[in-house]
Amino acid sequence: MSKSLVQFIIEEQRAIPGKASGDFTGLISDVIMACKQIAHDVNKGALIGVLGSAGSENVQGETQKKLDIITNEVFIKSTEWGGHLAAMASEEMDDVYPIPTRYPKGKYLLVFDPLDGSSNIDVNISVGTIFSILRAPKGVENPSAADFLQPGTTQVCAGYALYGPATMLVITTGHGVNGFTLDGDIGEFMLTHPNMTVPADTLEFAINASNERHWEKPVQRYVDECIAGKTGPRGKNFNMRWIASMVAEVHRILIRGGVFMYPKDDKDPGKAGKLRLLYEANPMSFIVEQAGGVSSTGYQRIMEIKPTGLHQRVPVILGSKNEVERIVGYHKNA
Repeated sequence: MSKSLVQFIIEEQRAIPGKASGDFTGLISDVIMACKQIAHDVNKGALIGVLGSAGSENVQGETQKKLDIITNEVFIKSTEWGGHLAAMASEEMDDVYPIPTRYPKGKYLLVFDPLDGSSNIDVNISVGTIFSILRAPKGVENPSAADFLQPGTTQVCAGYALYGPATMLVITTGHGVNGFTLDGDIGEFMLTHPNMTVPADTLEFAINASNERHWEKPVQRYVDECIAGKTGPRGKNFNMRWIASMVAEVHRILIRGGVFMYPKDDKDPGKAGKLRLLYEANPMSFIVEQAGGVSSTGYQRIMEIKPTGLHQRVPVILGSKNEVERIVGYHKNA
């Protein structure tokens, strides 16, 4: 019989002497509940009037969809009450969200992107949720933004939910990567993809090719070589993909390999990259590395970056080990 996600987490915690934590399991249960509610809202879409623009912008100046705001609220309400969190932070909020005084506080910090790829929601393309769990610094009762600025290597857990033809939740606690599919009949995420791994080699890459003129030379070189196919220096044909949903891109890589790139470019010189370090790059890097892949900015390992702000952006190049290392090598030689 397949294991539920909660059963899997409990058994995984028990297997680590001295690490079993009811708090952690409780927090994961709250996150699961949030993802189930978001899956319901995304699935209903226009039937419950949640599609379209909200007419507002988030802290990054991006236009918010109605579901951006709704899913952010779902995540807060699902996780604030349980006594497992000291505070949380979201891509959709300017600053840290403190746990209301009416609720007990815990020892963890939660960061999340409640609806990754929300620009796709109105056209019915897969979107997702990304989350990361950190430990609150000891002795800190009211965490500030500075307490969230931990390198990705300190993550306790990272995961994403994918709202596609099936709703899946993929998670790591630093002991490999496992995927769970939501069984609507019983309302549980069940283990369907144990020990997920990223193949070291691939013939597939994902990048927004419309930005080619803005890329740095190493990325231009890599993509040009792939597009040249058998007649080029690589001597083999590649396929290019682009969904504009990081969750969907990374999930494809976990299933069949590939490289996802949102590299540094000069389109907006004031931004170091497009994707947020805390809410997107770090959790996805943790997952990909735990599955045997590699994640880099092109210049350094993403999870070793010391964050300087809640909404810091970074370039992201992740996926199959041999291809990412090739791209990193092109950056070193540039």
